[in-house]
Amino acid sequence: MNNEQKSFKSGFVSIIGRPNVGKSTLINQVIGQKIAIMSDKPQTTRNKVQGVYTTNEAQIVFIDTPGIHKPKHKLGDFMMKVAQNTLREVDLVLYVVDATESFGPGEEFIIERLKETEAKTFLVINKIDQVHPEKLLGVIETYRTKYDFDEVVPISALQGNNVTTLLEQIVGYLDEGPQYYPSDQVTDHPERFIIAELVREKVLHMTREEVPHSIAVVIEQIKRREGSETVYVGATVIVERDSQKGIVIGKQGKVLREVGKQARADIEALLGSKVFLELWVKVQKDWRNKSTHLRDYGFREDEY
Repeated sequence: MNNEQKSFKSGFVSIIGRPNVGKSTLINQVIGQKIAIMSDKPQTTRNKVQGVYTTNEAQIVFIDTPGIHKPKHKLGDFMMKVAQNTLREVDLVLYVVDATESFGPGEEFIIERLKETEAKTFLVINKIDQVHPEKLLGVIETYRTKYDFDEVVPISALQGNNVTTLLEQIVGYLDEGPQYYPSDQVTDHPERFIIAELVREKVLHMTREEVPHSIAVVIEQIKRREGSETVYVGATVIVERDSQKGIVIGKQGKVLREVGKQARADIEALLGSKVFLELWVKVQKDWRNKSTHLRDYGFREDEY
């Protein structure tokens, strides 16, 4: 019998990139369940979302970041600080780009940030299912001339194409280390945070272009009803203007009811029990530029 114990690898991996390139979709694909909300509008992710991927041989702790962009308000400053700080705290960086988008000043800006990190760096070219293979070769060549990436991995985060290969290559670059989280844990965020994110995702989906990213969600209460398997969740949707409140509620409350219906289904899947979800909408003018409101809604600068 061979009593030699196989070595275990672990490490922290940051996922960076411009807004809307599929970073959250990639984390959700890897983890196998929704922990990072997805939207077709930029700037969905505001906090670091840690997804934990564990096998018998390794544990990868993923850190999703806000898309790197030019800040327009205090919330934007916070998001940029989060994104840039992660580059200093990880073992490996995944720079995710969109295969359908041309290289531009935004990509140049991110590559300049990458030059400041000592971590190994992969170029992950997402949405390969949407481009011809010949165009993909051109994309790879363009980025290769800009930075000396340790690996280039083309994937489709949505379809799952080549994601297993990406994970195998990441493990190959990690050192031996401890298992930071239990095998069945997929994120370090509390349920309250994830539930708030699920509600916010549905508001973004339902309001489309009518309401920009001036939305926050505060979970007021989560409790199991006495003598029942149903979990009560009370949440407040914060907007900046009265007109936005009207849009989120919708005619005769139609939009808010649909938000509640869709969010409840995801929350029930998360909690594994029936959920009664009650939603309110509150106007907090210009909250994204007020430090006190940012702290109240979970954006704590001192943690980064």
